[in-house]
Amino acid sequence: MTNPTGDVAERAAEGFTSQYGGDAAGRWAAPGRVNLIGEHTDYNDGFVLPFALPLRTVVAADRQDGEQWTVWSELSGETITFGADDVAEPGRVTGWGAYVAGVVWALRDAGHPAPGARLAIASDVPLGAGLSSSAALESAVLAALLDLGGLDLPAERQPRLAQRAENVYVGAPTGIMDQSAAIRCRAGHALFLDCRDESVEQIPFDLDAAGLAVLVIDSRAPHRHADGEYAARRRSCEAAAKALGVPALRDVTVDQLDSALARLDDDETRRRVRHVVTEDQRVLDTVALLRAGRVQDIGPLLTASHVSMRDDFEITVPETDTAVEAALEAGALGARMTGGGFGGCVLALVGVDRADTVATAVKAAYAERAFTAPTTLTVLPSPGTTRLP
Repeated sequence: MTNPTGDVAERAAEGFTSQYGGDAAGRWAAPGRVNLIGEHTDYNDGFVLPFALPLRTVVAADRQDGEQWTVWSELSGETITFGADDVAEPGRVTGWGAYVAGVVWALRDAGHPAPGARLAIASDVPLGAGLSSSAALESAVLAALLDLGGLDLPAERQPRLAQRAENVYVGAPTGIMDQSAAIRCRAGHALFLDCRDESVEQIPFDLDAAGLAVLVIDSRAPHRHADGEYAARRRSCEAAAKALGVPALRDVTVDQLDSALARLDDDETRRRVRHVVTEDQRVLDTVALLRAGRVQDIGPLLTASHVSMRDDFEITVPETDTAVEAALEAGALGARMTGGGFGGCVLALVGVDRADTVATAVKAAYAERAFTAPTTLTVLPSPGTTRLP
């Protein structure tokens, strides 16, 4: 996971000065995220447990007169401008600018007078790795506009607004987890999110004190059929819930699982249901262990999650399976693919003194199979969206 040189906050500030002259009124940062456990449970009204990464998107911004927004992106080198007509309805701004325009649209649609602004964006969150770069961008832009406009929007309502920007304006069908993690995570904690009622609990996840770290491995696997396959998994889960007579698969407990599976007609649907129901339970079990301070004991749950995604939900690919297997063989306490699947990242729970060994083993396993070399990053749970000094 290589990043441009220099601190991302400094790059955003320097980009602002270079593009607009003078200094920005402030800088706002929002992180990427990984989901520790709880995959494809979100749209089944279930439970997820993400934490924020030290990788951040930073927006340097200041107000400008009128209903106009000017945005420069370090990544593309482009500057775009859009006005009130462009945010009157979804879809009028496209490309990367849609994520910014979508936040303005969502604020205005919710009755908040989003101020005109000039923005400069820099980011360390890699694109296409499943680390939620889009939610980081939306959340940083939202924080900047709220502060610049003196707008009062409680933190618990911000993720839904940012999600609406992505769902409705951009047209990407993401769940509530990504924006919740970007906005509401705390350093040293994982965010226990109930996707039905959107309640959250900060769960202690003090890896440093336990002598542990999470190794994030970008599998570099191209996302194969991700959109169509994701939609197919969702349809299968919704159809199964209907057949079982429950609002969502979250309402089937592990104790009820065998009888529920016996009522379904085909094996593929049974496997999809088994993954979701057992994955929800794995989230609950992980939370219980973390509450008890037993961080290293969550490893087997992470690995069981990967096996379930591989065998029952069928969303892993050879690269992610290889990364998990190599990490475990090299001494990781647990490992799993994280994200929607068909590519993306793997996370491994490792002793701090084993992180380099595990990373080297994964790279060697990739080389043996002639896969594109993976990139790795050792991380600790980091803060959510914040205004920088």
